[in-house]
Amino acid sequence: MAATTHTVTNQVPPLVGYDVFATDRALTEAVERHLEPGILAGARTELEELGLSAGSAQAQAWGAQANENPPKLRTHDRYGHRIDEVEFHPAWHRLLGHAVGAGLTDAWGRPGGHVRRAAGFLVWTQAEAGHGCPLSMTHAAVPALRTDPALAAEWEPLLTSHVYEEGLRPASQKAGVLFGMGMTEKQGGTDVRSNTTRAQPLAADGEYLLTGHKWFCSAPMSDGFLVLAQAPGGLSCFLVPRVLPDGTRNAFAVQRLKDKLGNRSNASGEVEFDGTWARRVGEEGRGVRTIIEMVAATRLDCVVGSAALMRQAVAQAVHHTAYRSAFGGLLIEKPLMRNVLADLALESEAATTLALRLAAAYDADTEEERAFLRIAVPTAKYWVTKRCGAVVGEALECLGGNGYVEESGMPRLLREAPLNSIWEGSGNVQALDVLRALQREPQALNAFLQEVGKARGADHRLDAAIKDLLTELADLDAVEARARRLVERMALVLQGSLLLRWAPPGVADAFCASRLGGDWGSAFGTLPHSLDLASVVERARAR
Repeated sequence: MAATTHTVTNQVPPLVGYDVFATDRALTEAVERHLEPGILAGARTELEELGLSAGSAQAQAWGAQANENPPKLRTHDRYGHRIDEVEFHPAWHRLLGHAVGAGLTDAWGRPGGHVRRAAGFLVWTQAEAGHGCPLSMTHAAVPALRTDPALAAEWEPLLTSHVYEEGLRPASQKAGVLFGMGMTEKQGGTDVRSNTTRAQPLAADGEYLLTGHKWFCSAPMSDGFLVLAQAPGGLSCFLVPRVLPDGTRNAFAVQRLKDKLGNRSNASGEVEFDGTWARRVGEEGRGVRTIIEMVAATRLDCVVGSAALMRQAVAQAVHHTAYRSAFGGLLIEKPLMRNVLADLALESEAATTLALRLAAAYDADTEEERAFLRIAVPTAKYWVTKRCGAVVGEALECLGGNGYVEESGMPRLLREAPLNSIWEGSGNVQALDVLRALQREPQALNAFLQEVGKARGADHRLDAAIKDLLTELADLDAVEARARRLVERMALVLQGSLLLRWAPPGVADAFCASRLGGDWGSAFGTLPHSLDLASVVERARAR
């Protein structure tokens, strides 16, 4: 074929070799806002190093390889012995090792740890989202284990270690470990109180043998797991080590790995317990109360992870349109495309700003901030994760047919997008959790209203939205049927208040006009044309 037919023109260079952190102005400003000056410089250096790694060709190749070569279950060795091991491509281990080394399981014991970790999680997730599951579970296990000081002393240094060691060995022989979780079962799903896995006490205090199954076990290759089972005193939380202290394998039969829509680099499995040794965590009958802080921390990671997916999708869309020409000019300069990009950028920045505000509340750890988190985390989890799929889908369309091709990376983002809305409680679960907080914990609502009230008077559209929200909150009769509507309004009011306080005027104005003022259509790209959309798009550009 003649070489002239293969002349390549008007194609976009790959978005590679850039600092994912430093080019994200919403994120860098949030880190500067929430970290004390004494630790800011060191944190910024760490995050810039991670950002350069995340934007490198090497990390992008690792992400592609890990997804093209999903994990494999090896139930038996060549001699017929049960081993129940999950094999991963080397790229997975490189991604995970880099993440652990960057402190993405270490937040609870260092100053500003949650903001630093959340920012790093948002950055590194853009290289590959699947391995975020074991990172999140390992990080989130710490508060549950702290209900038992002896267990915390044994395991927390390994959970927060910056050393990743693959392979199954006794925890005492490793410099760092990963944790998974097993709550849901076939018959109950989210209704964990209907679990049938049984826990039989042994003679030694706090030791049990478990018998039963878990329909979804997160990260089944991990060194330890927090699981729920029915003890004589009721539903309780247990720590199940994968390898016992004497080096023998615990009874932990991985029956199969889930064949998932996305998140394909990560393993999720079904496991059977049959005389599985476990240590109780917390009191008998208080399993949900014990594990709930782990759930809350992973829900925050769902918000951060969705913000990461949105940010990467928007960065790709803006990058593509800044180089691609059509109809006599660059796409980014076309008024209609600019409207779409600005609309997407608003959603991304609002998600990032909210996610880092929640992380800062964890660092503050005051009574007021804990009350705020009680209602703000499920509110954010509901809304931000819901918006992720819509944002990624529209961003993919900005690339046209090129975005529909696997090589662009956009299909992988789109397959990943629904996960965080389902993981750790789907939309209805989050909405109902907000209702419980509203009805049973008035201090949580007070903290939420105090937060949004900090921007009151800054914009008439926010003031009107707060007034309407208060009217809805005053009538909680038959509220369950309208719970999603209520939580959506709460999330938008919270995001609007944060942007008015901290984002550039053009961003805050566009958000309030569209999301709070009603001057918005049913699809992206329907912002009022009178807004300063060019500045919103330029702010979102990764360069």
